[in-house]
Amino acid sequence: MITEDFEQGPIRPPDEANSLLIRITRGCPWNRCAFCTLYNGVKFAIRSVDEIKKDILAAKDAYNGRPVDRCFLQDGDSFTMKTEDLIEVLQALKQAFPSLKQISSYGRAQTMLRKSPSEMREIGEAGLNMLYCGMESGSMNVLEKVRKGVTPESILKSTHNAKEAGMGILLFTILGLGGKELTEVHSYETARLISAIDPTDIRILSLASKPGTELYSMAQAGGFTMLSEIEMIEEQLRILKQIDGVQSKYGNYHAVNLLTELQGELPQNKQALLRTIEQFLSLAEEEQMNFIYGRRCGYYSHLHDMQQKDRHATVQKEMQNYDLRQLESLFHTCRQRWI
Repeated sequence: MITEDFEQGPIRPPDEANSLLIRITRGCPWNRCAFCTLYNGVKFAIRSVDEIKKDILAAKDAYNGRPVDRCFLQDGDSFTMKTEDLIEVLQALKQAFPSLKQISSYGRAQTMLRKSPSEMREIGEAGLNMLYCGMESGSMNVLEKVRKGVTPESILKSTHNAKEAGMGILLFTILGLGGKELTEVHSYETARLISAIDPTDIRILSLASKPGTELYSMAQAGGFTMLSEIEMIEEQLRILKQIDGVQSKYGNYHAVNLLTELQGELPQNKQALLRTIEQFLSLAEEEQMNFIYGRRCGYYSHLHDMQQKDRHATVQKEMQNYDLRQLESLFHTCRQRWI
């Protein structure tokens, strides 16, 4: 067990569960997205290089010679730091942990664009080689509605600059982010932007609006209509069908997603992924609801779990206590737990 005698932030990407976490900023410089609560109550600040270096040395002592091959820089946006300071931090990390193979960070498009191409190359050469980019949607209408504060053009240009600097790009997109009102444009424009970026990884998340967010208030007031679980899977089908010309890993790894078995590589596994989605959508409505309930309540992990008759019967019996509206509310509450 590693004793963490150094400051750590509130979140990290699922992929970085076993990574060294070094906090170089606190909070998010934007922190206005209508769907996000991750940095509520956290005032944004850039930590000093000396403070970060002390944490790096404390982490080195805590790991006590254990080899470390991955490090994630917290919190929301490392590119707010001056280039020379960020490089100094990266060099200190590589010196303290020479076994590091990947140093990663969130990367916000508008902040990344403040770095020149030469600065991006210097940062990449210093060791920052993987970025997690919350694209969320490729639609300007959707991005404006949820107050993302970026444009599709800035997302494309910033990720292009990062790739030119030798950095891998992991893109997040959120199913249902346009609501029923913008689901078609969200699907089409998201697939178009993903195809233009050709990221290293594509990660899918499913929307849950949490109390306290602007999106939740919009939904309560009738200005945003949440997609059902089935509608989000239909949206994912449209997005995946339209993604073209990429060499990317594709995954629904996060527990907030319904079909976590949707994992593979594009283009070689695209048809298999589509078949899995179509398998779910071809089920009778009662069977679809059975799977959703079983998945959200912990009886099922994957579609094939429905074949276990005892589990299926248990789920079917429990579902009889709810009407359709109550079930959708239950499913949304279950998703909220993972956001």
